[in-house]
Amino acid sequence: MSFDFDVAVSTPFRMQPGLRRLAPGARQLTPSGPGSRHMREKLAVLSAFPSQAMLLQHGFDAAPALDALASQAALENPATLAWDGQCAAAPLLGVAVAEGEITQFAGGAFGLGDEVGRCLQLLAPEWRLAGLLSLVFEEDFAIVDATDTRIPWLAVALPSFWAPEEKIGRHLAAVHAPVADNALLLRASESLTRTVTGSERWERFVWTITDHPRLHAHPQRVAPERWPKSCDVAAAWWRSERQTFIPLPALRQAVFTIHVQVERLADAISAPGRAARLHEAVSSMSAAVLAYRSLTEVREPLLAWLASRA
Repeated sequence: MSFDFDVAVSTPFRMQPGLRRLAPGARQLTPSGPGSRHMREKLAVLSAFPSQAMLLQHGFDAAPALDALASQAALENPATLAWDGQCAAAPLLGVAVAEGEITQFAGGAFGLGDEVGRCLQLLAPEWRLAGLLSLVFEEDFAIVDATDTRIPWLAVALPSFWAPEEKIGRHLAAVHAPVADNALLLRASESLTRTVTGSERWERFVWTITDHPRLHAHPQRVAPERWPKSCDVAAAWWRSERQTFIPLPALRQAVFTIHVQVERLADAISAPGRAARLHEAVSSMSAAVLAYRSLTEVREPLLAWLASRA
C-alpha cells in the first residue's frame, strides 16, 4: 500500500491539507499490472462513462502538463511506459498513442490482448494519451492551475464519492465547499495551490471507512442506502488515497495524482497499534465529519469493533 497509515491517521481528526515533502527520488506513479483490479475498473469506466471521467475546461491547453506527466512516468517506470515527447508506448499492453492515433503493435498480456486499444478507440483523439496513462498507471490525474486557483482538466475514473463533472473549471475553494469542517481547507486553498505548483514536490493522504468495496465510487453508481442494516462493520472496507503533485513551475501548474486503494478494514489495521490509533481518530470526529463520511449510523458499533482489536 502506498498509503502511510502512521502519518495520515492522527488525533484529533481534522480536515486539513496535511502536505508532506516528497523525499528525493520518491515514486509518484504506480504501474497497473495487465488485467489488475485498477485496470479492469478503469476500462469499464472509460468504456461506459468517459464524459464523466475525462473533462476539460474550454480553452485550456493540457499538453504541457500531459508531457510532464508522461515524462515522469517514463522516468520512473521505463519498462511500463516509453515517451519521446510525441509517442507514448506501453510494451506490456502492446499499445502506443501518437498525436491521437492508436497503434496495436503487439498482443497485450491479458484477455484477448487488445482490450486497452479498443477502449482508447472509444475516446476522442485528444483524450487518448490521457486514457493510456490512466490505464497504464493506477493513479487518476487532475491539473491544478495557480493562475486562477482552478481545476481545468480531470482524468478521474475512480472518484471517491464525488462527481468529476461537477468539479471541472471550479475554484479550489468551491471544490472543497461540500467538505465537512472545511475551514482549514478553504483558508489554505490559494496558499496550497501556490505551494504545489512551485519547485518542490509534495504528497498528502486521505482516508475513510466505507461499506463500498469498489475502487470506482461515482455517486451515481453507489448504492443510495449506505450501511444497510444487514452490513456488519467487521466486513467494512478501508478506502485510502495517496495524492502527489508533479509541478510545472514555469506555468504555475501541477499534475495532481490520486492513488485510490481499497482493502478490508481488518487487513488495514492488522499491524500492532493501528486499531487503537484508528479508534482514537474516529472518536474525535465531529458530527459533521461523521455525516459527511456516512459514518453516523455505524459510529458506535465501529468503535466497539475497533476497541475489541486494540
